[in-house]
Amino acid sequence: MTERVTATTKPYTIGRPPFRPGDDADFGGKFTEQPGDLSRPNPIKCGAQDTVLHATGLIRVLDDEGNASGEWDPKLDSETMIQGLEYMMRLRIFDDRMIKMQRTGKLSFYMRSFGEEAIAIAQTMALETQDWIFPSYRQPGAQFVRGRDMVSMICHCIGNTEDNVKGRQMPVHYTWKPGRFISISSPVGTQFSQAVGVAMASAYKGDDEVCISWLGDGTSAQGDYHYALNFASTFKPPVILNVVNNQWAISTHANLATGGRTFAERGLAYDIPSLRVDGNDFLALYSVTKWARERAGAGLGATHIEVFTYRAGAHSSSDDPSAYRPNDEFKCWPGGDPILRLKDHLIGAKLWDEERHIALAKKIDDEVMTAYKEACEFGDLASGPYPPASTIFTEVYETVPWHVQEQREELGK
Repeated sequence: MTERVTATTKPYTIGRPPFRPGDDADFGGKFTEQPGDLSRPNPIKCGAQDTVLHATGLIRVLDDEGNASGEWDPKLDSETMIQGLEYMMRLRIFDDRMIKMQRTGKLSFYMRSFGEEAIAIAQTMALETQDWIFPSYRQPGAQFVRGRDMVSMICHCIGNTEDNVKGRQMPVHYTWKPGRFISISSPVGTQFSQAVGVAMASAYKGDDEVCISWLGDGTSAQGDYHYALNFASTFKPPVILNVVNNQWAISTHANLATGGRTFAERGLAYDIPSLRVDGNDFLALYSVTKWARERAGAGLGATHIEVFTYRAGAHSSSDDPSAYRPNDEFKCWPGGDPILRLKDHLIGAKLWDEERHIALAKKIDDEVMTAYKEACEFGDLASGPYPPASTIFTEVYETVPWHVQEQREELGK
């Protein structure tokens, strides 16, 4: 008689994280994949089946010693790389200041990009200025690339009288029209379908515009992800769809969303070229995005990218990651720290040094502190002033409906 397998006779392993609090985290040492392992296909001639190895491997440019090599090396000039380093440092310092504000009651909620600074910054630098950005929570760095003022960003997070969305969004749910940075959505995943839709409209109009979007590993288990890939496969719009696999969807591990395979492989089933890239390698991210942008701009449709990284910090200011993972897990991540990796590459190439790095960090910190003080002159969460109640009626309708007008008049403001 065959024994019946039950939950008590066989451990349930789906979604189980590799380590729990109290465990010694060990990801097996360094990545086995090396920068020269994967070829760089011609983006104009590449189909989904030409990227099978790219969806299961890992595209890298920087090796463990900080040297750049392989076909994916974008061979950026020193000015571009130093600018990328500055943007990443700015985002980390900015995040640290904002989380301190949250802890002291000056803003209600915050989400850091700690350990993931390279993603939005390198990828946005690889785009054209007319391209549309449909972010998730950890892509605020794209605004630095597009030139947004830090005071404006802080005013939004505080929700003061200079908040450009007048309190209609939670903190860190940025939107910025001049930079083509579309509002972040709390219902995570909706931005994928929106990006595909705008890309379809751009193609229909004949505009040279590409859309890029990101969502997390956990969100990829939702329907929005598949709706977007289905439309992207069918209509071939100019869009770049990124799944940021940072190992954790709040407190559930990425294993729960994949069943153990790579996220990049999913795109192959939709006949979309799919790549898996080291998300802590600035040069690899830039190169892969430039490749995808070239395909999209040539009218060849979508590219699906898995950005393989690690969320070093808490999910948000409301989260305590020590409840579900070891505190030192990030230190064991084979991809290291994206800022240190680019810094070490620049120093190794004799394009940078420790003295300039320290001076730049001090300069940025002073600028962030100055911006923080200026933003607080317009009010903060703890002491106000706040946007007037009448703003709930403005900037929503082009022509205000009669019933809304009546409500405003009843408010008396």
